[in-house]
Amino acid sequence: MTVAVDGRATGATSAPHVSSLPARLLQNARTRGARVAIRQKRLGVWDEHTWTDVAARAARLASGLLELGAVAGDRIAVLSGNRVEWIVADLAIQGIGALTVGLYPDSPAGELRHALRDSGSFVMIVEDEEQLDKALELREQLPRLRKIIVIDTRGIREIDGESVLSLEEVEVLGEVRADDWPRRVAALDQSAPATVIYTSGTTALPRGAVLSHANLVAAADIANETLGVRAGDDLFSYLPFAFVTERLLSSCIAVSTGAIVNFGEGADTFGADLAELQPTVLLGVPRVWELLLGGARLREAGTRRLRRAMLRFWYRRGERLAARRRRGRVGLLGRCTGAVGWVLLYRSLRTKLGLRRIRVALSTAAPIAPSVLEYFESIDVSIRELYGQTEAAGVVSCTPAVDVRPGTTGLPFPGVDVRLADDSEVLVRSAAIFREYYRDEPATRAALTPDGWLRTGDVGTLDSDGFLTITGRKADRIRTASGTAVAPGLIERELNASPFVREAIVIGEGRPSLTVLVAIDPAAVGEWCRQHDVAVTTPSDLARRPEVRELLVAVVDDVNATLAPEVQLRRFEILPAELDHEGGLLTATQQVRRAAVSEQFADLIEGMYRP
Repeated sequence: MTVAVDGRATGATSAPHVSSLPARLLQNARTRGARVAIRQKRLGVWDEHTWTDVAARAARLASGLLELGAVAGDRIAVLSGNRVEWIVADLAIQGIGALTVGLYPDSPAGELRHALRDSGSFVMIVEDEEQLDKALELREQLPRLRKIIVIDTRGIREIDGESVLSLEEVEVLGEVRADDWPRRVAALDQSAPATVIYTSGTTALPRGAVLSHANLVAAADIANETLGVRAGDDLFSYLPFAFVTERLLSSCIAVSTGAIVNFGEGADTFGADLAELQPTVLLGVPRVWELLLGGARLREAGTRRLRRAMLRFWYRRGERLAARRRRGRVGLLGRCTGAVGWVLLYRSLRTKLGLRRIRVALSTAAPIAPSVLEYFESIDVSIRELYGQTEAAGVVSCTPAVDVRPGTTGLPFPGVDVRLADDSEVLVRSAAIFREYYRDEPATRAALTPDGWLRTGDVGTLDSDGFLTITGRKADRIRTASGTAVAPGLIERELNASPFVREAIVIGEGRPSLTVLVAIDPAAVGEWCRQHDVAVTTPSDLARRPEVRELLVAVVDDVNATLAPEVQLRRFEILPAELDHEGGLLTATQQVRRAAVSEQFADLIEGMYRP
């Protein structure tokens, strides 16, 4: 590990063993052939796929793509939710020297068109009828798109066997030459590009970051030296594969270690699938952990007074025990207290949350509120923050398992160099750093220094012992009319920790004070209204109820109590509608597009600054 403070770097980066993910898949087929690689839940049943099954399907699909005319260097897009065919397609594409272009399944048409046109994708693999309809609508605007392959063909009539084919047809087409795939995999140039992953696009159009085979295996090896994922671990995969960290964990690390990837039945059954599976490894964005916390608190609020008192007693005991664990001073009494707490509270609660067996719990994509971390620590679930970027293959830093420090993103991974520029921008260098932005040399030059450091665009601090803290994006910094510089993310994290707040957007650039737009969580607020006999007729009615406003006054006041006077929030407004990706207000990774929000709700913002 290398850490730099005040612009000075020390140490050296060691390159991990270089191979390719398809080669590691074939190795697993040889050494773990009959063991489970992937489970897919369908109609309530977990179907199992062995390493032999996955390798055989990848070989057939790869050979089928070659029969369709694909060649090394082609870009092949995948538009699908999480399922076994996503991993099969990704490894098959990489194994013929082509590049996988992952697309978010809920992307609006404009984002899909941009990614497909920018990448010049030759083939597009889509999940089902809904995604096929999107592809067909865009096809006339994409002259390079020649073939569309459909995974699930139920209800589809447009399959003509020429421009639109089923995945099954392509696999059958490739059966004749499937035995040749291992030779192709062995001949791969490890420095050649393997995938194009599009950035989230919070401040500009998403850019396609090109990662090589060497980048992907380096990322897996670097990250897992710290994370410790093992063969046979159960990973619950639900975040989109177009998201770099999900790809890192459920593809790169899973293939490299022999861990089992589990796919549920979708967002509607997320809680039930999580509780049924009880994974040992779980990755979540902060909103997922906030929702789990919110659900636990709502259940607590609905219990009888004696039960609530007992819960709070053991939460306090858990908080004290967590503090002792951080100092390495648990002792015999602490272990006994933890054992009693497990029997009386933690086991039952963690089972309901789906966290009974959890060993590696990770949060990524944005900073998570310390209060959320502290709650889970009180029930002996240590959430480790993982910080990374698309251009770094998702690998920069992670909280150590035995030294969780709320508010930081931990220590740089082994083999990752981190330093701060003069303006506190975080700079990163490792074997996982991307090659380039696809067909965008000026942006590549702007992102990479001549000596290979990635300019992350994030602002942070480095403690004397190497812990990294991200305070915000350079582009998001707010400077009020009085000249006060503010990192809005720090305030927003605390507001978002409330179960009643879905998103908080702090406003104040050039203004006399800070204000905030609040998007409420309709489920949590609706349940609160039910418990307090507040009559509401529709979700939009929630934002207009004076009782809801008073509820949020308390939330904002609690956060203001932790802030210096010059950065306290003077007013707030409740947004009349939820923010979503389809409407262009959130990125696919659920990050707020501030400029779009400010433009759409300009009247609300101006109202907060009227006398």
